[in-house]
Amino acid sequence: MFDRLRKALGRDTSGADTPKSPPSTLLGPVSQWAAAEGLQLAAPGGGAAFAVNGSVGGRPWRMELGRPSRKFIRGQELRARAELDIDPSVLLMVLNRPLKEALEKQAYALFTDDLRTSADPNLPEEMRLVAMAQETGWSELPSAFWKRWSVVAENAAQAPQWIDVPLARRLMDWPVPLEPQVPFLLMLLRGKAYLRMEQGTEDLALLQHAAALFTAACENALDAFTTPG
Repeated sequence: MFDRLRKALGRDTSGADTPKSPPSTLLGPVSQWAAAEGLQLAAPGGGAAFAVNGSVGGRPWRMELGRPSRKFIRGQELRARAELDIDPSVLLMVLNRPLKEALEKQAYALFTDDLRTSADPNLPEEMRLVAMAQETGWSELPSAFWKRWSVVAENAAQAPQWIDVPLARRLMDWPVPLEPQVPFLLMLLRGKAYLRMEQGTEDLALLQHAAALFTAACENALDAFTTPG
């Protein structure tokens, strides 16, 4: 199950594995969905199929579907980012276990070489978190969740404040079956929230669920980690 991720982490994305053109069948439905949800269609970046802008708790967020920005994602990457301005010391991430194990194996090799690590500005932040933070767990979430997902945190006490039962349920219950090995992560880092996932289908319901999951994660983070003043 981990073979594809291991190969992807080590591959060269500069040419031979260039993804196909972005899908176009989502553009009409996305436009209708965005209008219904009060989102704004935005000018997509290079190679992106679409982008939408919104706000959560008065903070801006953006989601787009486009060319992958990480080696472990093939085809199209659905990604989101929110400028939450929460406590910048909070370092939390939830990711599916195949991705966690693949990142962990590569991070171990890199982090045993301090010179190489400090000299590589392109090292993905999620790899740093996997290497530096600790996996945590708590009994309020079912064992089925922990079989599928890993939560890593610099401060374990903060993790349950972010991943509550409703958010865990969203991670488990997708409208379109999400295979356990499909790369997916949610992350809080330097006051911002991030989502990255491999988009293997043009199903609008999957996009809507990902957006709802992301904004719910942002709301939890704002409630738990907004600094006074």
